[in-house]
Amino acid sequence: MLSLLTEHPLFSAFILILLDLGLWRLISSRGSEWKLLVRVVIFALFSVLLFNEGLNPMEPAPWAENVPLHLAATGLQIGWWLFGARTLTVLIGAVMMQRVGHTGRLLQDLLGAVIFLVAIIAALAYVLDLPVKGVLATSGALAIIVGLALQSTLSDVFSGIVLNTTKPYQLDDWISIDGTEGRVTDIDWRATRLQTSQGSMAVIPNSLAAKAKIINFSRPSNMFGVAVSVQVSPHARPSSVIEALERAMQGCRQLLDTPAPSVALKNSASAGAEYEISGFVASMGEKRVVRNQLFDLAYRHLQASGVNLLSSNETSIAPHLSRPRALLDSSPIFSTLREEEKDTFSQNMSLQTFRAGEIILAGGEVSDHLFIIESGVVSVTLKRHGATFESGRMGPGEVIGEAGILSDTALPADFSAKTFCALYRIEKSYLKPCLDARHDIHDAMQALLDFRLHKAQALTEETPVVAPKRGFLQWLRNRA
Repeated sequence: MLSLLTEHPLFSAFILILLDLGLWRLISSRGSEWKLLVRVVIFALFSVLLFNEGLNPMEPAPWAENVPLHLAATGLQIGWWLFGARTLTVLIGAVMMQRVGHTGRLLQDLLGAVIFLVAIIAALAYVLDLPVKGVLATSGALAIIVGLALQSTLSDVFSGIVLNTTKPYQLDDWISIDGTEGRVTDIDWRATRLQTSQGSMAVIPNSLAAKAKIINFSRPSNMFGVAVSVQVSPHARPSSVIEALERAMQGCRQLLDTPAPSVALKNSASAGAEYEISGFVASMGEKRVVRNQLFDLAYRHLQASGVNLLSSNETSIAPHLSRPRALLDSSPIFSTLREEEKDTFSQNMSLQTFRAGEIILAGGEVSDHLFIIESGVVSVTLKRHGATFESGRMGPGEVIGEAGILSDTALPADFSAKTFCALYRIEKSYLKPCLDARHDIHDAMQALLDFRLHKAQALTEETPVVAPKRGFLQWLRNRA
């Protein structure tokens, strides 16, 4: 076999080409540096073999009298130009991937096409000794005809080059192009592909994207704007509405502190006044959750301030109902009470206020009363590894102290006032007989207690630390 290769170097050159193709497919994509090194080494060996045999790719192939040998030599010389173009393209692609990442793929493909075109023209001129000027003139006329026929496609291609150069968006960015919103999944020669929030795929031609209004929600990074608008009666005092919406804003933990969220009056007319809560969240996936939460918080805090959202059938609290009585109607736990029971309950509720930062119920303290939040934001904090962290926030209508009422136990959480808070207090001595008589309220309060205990346990439990594996096999995996 060795003698065959030494006696027939042209055969060895064909073997090198096949070896390159085989190794390029066998080496995995994770070993891109090895693939590149192997290709460069094989191309160098291929070049040395051709030049040693007297096959200069800058000249026509020798052995014109031996037709089979001449054709084989001509094929190898043309293969050298194509092999060199492919090697150069891979080298340039590796450099561009390190500098600009996947967004430079379109420029890489275009540059590769130009390199292959130059290699083909050089092979025609040097190896086949053809008149290149005539070929270029013919190809130029053909390019004009093709360009006229493919105007829209070429417009998409060059628009794609502009988009990749200016980089108004990149892969995985959340953007809006001419009103179509989604995450960028691919940018190719013709179009930009977006995956919308509904899970569908939107294909937008690059020429349209280059002319359209583009909004990139991913820049600055880790900051996505969210806004919620509410309409209230024009007769509601603006300061009361703004204070209620600011409490609703503070009740949402997902809103970023910087830039600070804000509340503003957008417009006011005889039909109603429109207010907007605006802020930022850390990820695009949180926008829908935060919007829904802000709507709910705005409704509850506005209702606690005596202001209702504007609707065609605007309702208000009946003037004969006291605030404790109306609070029982809106409470998910006590709403099933009969009217006369609610009247009796409301007469046994006493109002208690807390300043911002004041402890309402300390962790580990067994409560002998139940609190119903009338207004304000209550912060819930837990301890993990000796450090205190905020686990949640509560608003109007929610209750505190159910553990002491049901089982004479305490929750590990601290409940403190984040803003000025007003809470109605119901003593255990009055509430306990009522719970024994009304199993539906008892079960609802027990479900709430179980949920809070499970959440507190999940947030405070210590996750086991997995020791890193050591040994020769793990060393090999880390370098695979």
